[in-house]
Amino acid sequence: MGLSGFAFGVTAVGAGLGLLQTCALSLLVFTGASQFALVGALAAGGNPFTAAAGAFFLGTRNAFYGLRLSQLLALPRAVRPFAAHWVIDETAAVSLAQPTRRAARLGFTATGLTLYVLWNLTTLLGALGAEAIGDTDAWGLDAAGPAVFLALLAPMLRTTTERAVAGLAVVLGLGFLPVLPAGVPVLVAALAAPAVLWLHGRKEARDTRSAASEEEKR
Repeated sequence: MGLSGFAFGVTAVGAGLGLLQTCALSLLVFTGASQFALVGALAAGGNPFTAAAGAFFLGTRNAFYGLRLSQLLALPRAVRPFAAHWVIDETAAVSLAQPTRRAARLGFTATGLTLYVLWNLTTLLGALGAEAIGDTDAWGLDAAGPAVFLALLAPMLRTTTERAVAGLAVVLGLGFLPVLPAGVPVLVAALAAPAVLWLHGRKEARDTRSAASEEEKR
């Protein structure tokens, strides 16, 4: 996480953001994939609104984590708005792996606090060190965030449907990359999920009707 935060700081400054803008993103957004998507689209010359839309879409996964964690942690209402800011891949994974609610709360708090402090500290260090590094493109640090995100995602692709969604998303994203403005291909790639799920639903419905027909014949 520290290396990713440092890479984000360097990449953001290399994309033209100032020190305060870079640090504000980590403080207020605090979800690495969305932050890298935003600065990556801006660095490629994308429209700020399109870049923000892509970043926002990637961040919506945290809302689904929040639905599950809300039931698991059952935090007091006054605490929930603050806890929501720490709902990310890592805190969700650690919390859901715990056997009891008390352990889940402890895991969520410890993970959220340490990662939030480390992410923001290394973002600051990366932003300050960007000038010393020189040409940030030559280092390829912009690939660090996506690489971490893919490493977290890959083990979760267990079923054929999940792999199909991921595969189609890659095809759509890379296919439209040369022809659409920066930031738009990731929005197009999002269509993979409803497309595959629709086809999967039709297949299940067809199989159900076929099984019912066979049962009637018997």
